[in-house]
Amino acid sequence: MTSRSDAAAGRAARRPGSMPTVTMIGGGQLARMTHQSAVALGECLRVLAASPDDPAAQVSADVVVGSHTDIDALREAAEGAVALTFDHEGVPLEHLRALEGEGVQVRPPSTALQFAQDKMAMRRRLSELGLPVPAFVDLAGDVATGREALIAFGEDHDWQVVLKAVRGGYDGRGVWIVERRDEALAVFDAQAGGDIVLMAEQKVPMARELSAMIARSPYGQGAAWPVVETVQRKGQCAVAIAPAPGLSEESAARAQQMALTLADSLGVVGVMAMELFETVDGDLLVNELAMRPHNSGHWTMDGAVTSQFEQHLRAVLDYPLGDTAARSEAVVMANILGAEEAPAMSMDERLHHLFARMPEAKVHLYGKGERPDRKIGHVNIVGVPGASVDDVRERAERAAHWMSNAQWTDGYPTDGHETGESLGDENLGDEKRRAR
Repeated sequence: MTSRSDAAAGRAARRPGSMPTVTMIGGGQLARMTHQSAVALGECLRVLAASPDDPAAQVSADVVVGSHTDIDALREAAEGAVALTFDHEGVPLEHLRALEGEGVQVRPPSTALQFAQDKMAMRRRLSELGLPVPAFVDLAGDVATGREALIAFGEDHDWQVVLKAVRGGYDGRGVWIVERRDEALAVFDAQAGGDIVLMAEQKVPMARELSAMIARSPYGQGAAWPVVETVQRKGQCAVAIAPAPGLSEESAARAQQMALTLADSLGVVGVMAMELFETVDGDLLVNELAMRPHNSGHWTMDGAVTSQFEQHLRAVLDYPLGDTAARSEAVVMANILGAEEAPAMSMDERLHHLFARMPEAKVHLYGKGERPDRKIGHVNIVGVPGASVDDVRERAERAAHWMSNAQWTDGYPTDGHETGESLGDENLGDEKRRAR
């Protein structure tokens, strides 16, 4: 068996030495797509993956297999790299502080990443900076005291309350939306006293959810993409619409500035997503933070001058940041989610049918097995001049649903004759022609 030191020496020998190495902790789809951008920049992203079958490990030539909770695996992955960054925020802070003490350039640094790991710390810090957040209360500590705090908070807000796990929640996990006292107390009683630490927030009267994606370099340069609207289903992002339809220039600029200000205040390096609530009154409230590439930024791969993945690499390498302008007045990303029952038709065959019918669809598959609601890929549709946002969105969601279920949402037959649209079928409306 090859030792860790032998493996590290072998990696160093393979590297031509002309371009810097960046290590990304986590071998998921975010690392896989970051690797694609690294290749274009003449690099081979090193990834610390839990398994050789992880999405990024399938494509990268420089893989360390190990756990993100293992300090020795982290050290091996960081050896010789100019920067260490993340495709998830789960690395223990004490490990990151140890690496920083040994001279590793952790980007974003542990001092910033702590606020993406701990929702309670994040809420407090945002409040200190004067950024708007929903009303909240800490339910940690003694169970009886936490229960009393929840009751008082719930009564103050007519039990329009969201309970959240302070650490570790993601894609709807660790979030409980309640409307009655008995529901809230049942959640608290089931979770309190165990490993999960809870907080509560006011459930705000929300019109929609938005995401402000920005990037910041160590030098302090910042750049912001257009603010997008995100559509959540089953607690996870299903659709992102760029730019957010109907969002005023003032509100968009305010959201971008909030994100840039926060990133600068915390010393973030790399890409950051600030997820926001737009209330029915038009106010903006900060919901969550992610200090890494993010699902709401996948549209940038085909719809922006610089993708979030290239920008993340530029930022952690302290290169000048790229242009964040959208390439179209309407770009829509739709996630390909695993169906309740995987179709008999293979993914390869589904891709064949989709390309025959919708040649403008840009498909990004993650190399993951299908299971219900699992993110296995996404589709981007970049609208052409004159295409309406609604039509671009319909096409993106139709394509993603097809890839998930092998069924067309508009009733189109699945007999293998999906060639009409690509050939300019005379039965297509002008609106659909323009969206291509």
